[in-house]
Amino acid sequence: MVFDYKDEEGNRKRKWVGTGLPEKCKKKDLTAKIDELVSEFYKEYIESNIGKAEAEAKVKASERVSSAKKGSGEYTFLEFFQVWLEAIKPTVAENTYEGYIHTSHRIISYFEKAYPDIKLTELTAMELQQFYNDMYAGGLSANTIKHYHANIHKALKYAMKMNLISVNESEKTERPKMEKFEAMFYNEQELGRLFTAFRGDRMELVVLIAAYYGLRRSEIIGLRWDAIDFEKGTITIREKAYVVREGDGVRVTKFHNQLKTRASHRTLPLIPFIGELLKEKKAQNEYLAKLLKHEYCHDYDDYICTDHFGNLITPVYVTDHFAHMIRKHRLKKIRFHDLRHSCASLLLANGVPMKAIQEWLGHSTFQVTADFYSHLEYNSKVTSANAIAQALGGGIASEGDSETDTDSENQTGSAKN
Repeated sequence: MVFDYKDEEGNRKRKWVGTGLPEKCKKKDLTAKIDELVSEFYKEYIESNIGKAEAEAKVKASERVSSAKKGSGEYTFLEFFQVWLEAIKPTVAENTYEGYIHTSHRIISYFEKAYPDIKLTELTAMELQQFYNDMYAGGLSANTIKHYHANIHKALKYAMKMNLISVNESEKTERPKMEKFEAMFYNEQELGRLFTAFRGDRMELVVLIAAYYGLRRSEIIGLRWDAIDFEKGTITIREKAYVVREGDGVRVTKFHNQLKTRASHRTLPLIPFIGELLKEKKAQNEYLAKLLKHEYCHDYDDYICTDHFGNLITPVYVTDHFAHMIRKHRLKKIRFHDLRHSCASLLLANGVPMKAIQEWLGHSTFQVTADFYSHLEYNSKVTSANAIAQALGGGIASEGDSETDTDSENQTGSAKN
């Protein structure tokens, strides 16, 4: 067993403890030994840290008094930015906070070098504008800078709420013009080549579900077996997987039943082809579990997306392995999320109404779907052309090739939608 903990000085430590059991032992013997060792370690750790905890409590009490006395003019911008990050932590989901921390890293790094001692009350739009300009000049996109601005704006808004400043200087700044995101997608032939490339791969089922249902990566990894009703022929999307970094920087996959929007929680018909693949996967899992015995991981038995050893196929692996397979088989470069756009484009090309596509993809509103995919709805353009031609004269417009039309258009969409 390996225990990761912090010593009396707050330094991260690791302690290895042998169980004394043979390599091949009964599971109940191992479980009992684990419980015993955890109990012993916990008692030892608590007893050796009681003194430290009492001392820390006194220090924190002193810091709170000092903080309470601290006036608005004594905070530097960086100090207050850290205060804001701690303040919002209990108010947002764990993965959302992870996003705040990730985005804030560049902001903190920049101001530590450029304006390390600038007071919160001395910060002006000029310093913020310089930050945005330098980030843009350094090659960052307008969309990335938009996220930086959002964090700074929220932090300063909180400072106003706390009566530390009277004006939110970030509102005076100008940000780079946002460019429409150009989503890539595969047509039927390209999807066929993709399916061939992934045949027999541990991610084959993941890719097929993404293409057939347009599910988000998080929704696919979060699929459990109880979400599949083989008798009724339905699949219910109600849980997501997300990745956070623990204190030691290690990425950990967690699950949550709170999806992106209310509309994301949806029940869809189980496509027979996918249903058969799921039955095969379930039977394969049972066979491999018996074959591999103690070498098979049972931690994720409830989840669909696992490999041959029962290990979870993580969101990070999905992204990285998909990109690797695209390069290996020399396919047109797209991201895994673009399979969602591919699904939407095929639905539109085959005459499925926009409202139905909204419900299929789990968008929050009809407008979201229309904004992202209305430029792909070629059939409606043909109808409009024929209507005006009939009224004014000019013949019947050709149905044309919707795939050619969509390739020539700006294929816009949201990377995170």
